[in-house]
Amino acid sequence: MKKNIGFVSLDSCLTEWLLEKLRLSAPDTPAAKELQEGLSELMNGTTSSLMVEMGEISPKTFLGDVIHCGALSIDLRLRRVIRDGKEIALTPKEFDILYFLARNRGEVFTKEQIYQAVWESDYLLDDSNIMAFIRKLRKKIEPNPDAPEYILTIWGIGYKFNDKTE
Repeated sequence: MKKNIGFVSLDSCLTEWLLEKLRLSAPDTPAAKELQEGLSELMNGTTSSLMVEMGEISPKTFLGDVIHCGALSIDLRLRRVIRDGKEIALTPKEFDILYFLARNRGEVFTKEQIYQAVWESDYLLDDSNIMAFIRKLRKKIEPNPDAPEYILTIWGIGYKFNDKTE
């Protein structure tokens, strides 16, 4: 997945929402408390920016990060996809594309947005690149690639992961 430093501008509405979510359901960890304090400082004006760094990731961080969609199961931690009890071998990029779409179920993405979310380089103006990956993914994960259940084409826009699959 893409790894680089980014800057995100928070407005007061989003900052208040984040603070409320942290108050109601944050894990009882020092990092959660520190984030809540940092957001509070942003709100009261004692600081004007906040830097967030991802600490060491423990294996239990992603234990619940398995996406289930019908007969398909996508496990981020193990980078494994299973359909009907059988593991499906995917390339790293195929997995990244599938996980990105499944994590954002129902949201429509252009080919450029998919490319930018998964690749670390600038977007190459070649729609066939993403189309080829989607075609290969469908052959591997779909029961019938010609009538996809999971990765749907939204004509004239791009692709989405089916939000109706249970």
